[in-house]
Amino acid sequence: MTLWHTTELPPLRMEAVYGDRLVRCFAERPASLHALLARAVAQHPEQDAVVCGATRWSYRALEAEVARIAAGLAAAGVTPGERVLMFMGNRPAFVAVLYAIARLGAIAVPVGEREQLPGLAYMLQQCGACAIVFDDPLAERVPSSDVPALRLRIAASALSTLGAGLPPRTEAADVQPQDTALILYTSGTTGRPKGAMLTHLNVAHSVRHYEVCMGLRAGDRSALAVPASHVTGLIAIIAAMAHVGGAVIVLPQFKAADFLATMATERVTHTLMVPAMYTLALMQGLDGAALAHWRIGGYGGAPMPVATIDALGARLPGLTLVNAYGATETTSPATMMPPGLTREHADSVGLALPCADIRVMDDAGRELPPGEAGELWIGGPMVVPGYWDNPAATAANFTAGYWHSGDLGSIDAQGFVRLFDRKKDMLNRGGFKIYSVEVENTLMAFPGVVEAAVIGRPCPVLGERVHAFLHAPGIAPDDAAVRAHCAARLTDYKMPETLTWSDTPLPRSATGKLLKRVMREQL
Repeated sequence: MTLWHTTELPPLRMEAVYGDRLVRCFAERPASLHALLARAVAQHPEQDAVVCGATRWSYRALEAEVARIAAGLAAAGVTPGERVLMFMGNRPAFVAVLYAIARLGAIAVPVGEREQLPGLAYMLQQCGACAIVFDDPLAERVPSSDVPALRLRIAASALSTLGAGLPPRTEAADVQPQDTALILYTSGTTGRPKGAMLTHLNVAHSVRHYEVCMGLRAGDRSALAVPASHVTGLIAIIAAMAHVGGAVIVLPQFKAADFLATMATERVTHTLMVPAMYTLALMQGLDGAALAHWRIGGYGGAPMPVATIDALGARLPGLTLVNAYGATETTSPATMMPPGLTREHADSVGLALPCADIRVMDDAGRELPPGEAGELWIGGPMVVPGYWDNPAATAANFTAGYWHSGDLGSIDAQGFVRLFDRKKDMLNRGGFKIYSVEVENTLMAFPGVVEAAVIGRPCPVLGERVHAFLHAPGIAPDDAAVRAHCAARLTDYKMPETLTWSDTPLPRSATGKLLKRVMREQL
């Protein structure tokens, strides 16, 4: 695989995206979310589009599902610009409903199946959804009243007959690149969730970034092992596979043994998951020969332990690991590690993508020189214009098209981006600043640790002391061994002084982010 940062890129051009400010854009790109599917149907009609167990849809079959569901939604009164909330898990119908909404020029609002009634009610109200499509087992969490704009409640079991007898809706509504295609609610780890508005322009640039920088191609088969409602599942897998003419292999939930079996049976070539999922797959024992077709292993959301990188390299010599960094507000990828450099630059999240503009800023909003640490501000055509019906949050988090990430990091002279911590998660122990990510990376290298989270434990003398939460299933807690491991790798004041061990995963939000506030409450 060639290194995307040293090879010729597709043509780029400067365009006005945020007011009068010019940004780098791909000269050739999909026009809309709907256009991704339309091209795949035209070019690869008989190729697998969506596979889940015994369900296998070609692009022609997916198109038939989308056209029928779109006709049913239109007949029920859904019009361009209206919001349709999708309260659904990983299943083929999710993909069909997503593209049906896009065909009508409406706005899809995917919400993870872990969301509870109060949060769901807030999102329905905040975005003014006219309809909700929900999996039947989630019905009890769907508000029965008090959502004035909500006209339609459609259970997934009714989708098989929705639009039956109506002419298929094959024509797409006219949309503009700057129109909102999706609303994705941020996790709300520090307050009410905010609805990031992903435009068709945002989606187009992100799928092109995945294609160019990961080397995706027609016929690729990507495992949807992360939530379909998350920006990674939506953009990196569902949308990106349609863009290149690949297949989405749907896993209703992640279980390491089932994942590995599906990877082998369906000859999956591409994944994008969190590092813990790769660790669990290794612990299950993977057969390199059965997975020889696995070409690209993308990861993000947390650092990949060097031990995991080495173990995957030994078991799967044909697998290229690619670290990616981004967020909902950047339509996911803002940086990516060029293939082949992951082991050499394990402490970095890679280089800014071709259309990304990343700057390191101090607290006064001044740009810092290479190597100095500050907050990462991210600009580019994949950055969302703001939050739905929330001008205060938009003003507080965006400046002239740059999103204030809240991540502390640096960019070296070669352009490699490093992350140190969330601004709000940096510890202060007696005046010494401690980046929790550094300590977490060290803990992740301890044998048997699948997840690690470090927080500040209040101390009347030092302000904070370092406390670690460890998800280490199947091993006996051994504080002394962990401290010895850390003592050989960390400065003394960064050492975890107390630890909490767990056989179960650490608490996460509905979108998969670690909930450190919940862990603080447990102390």
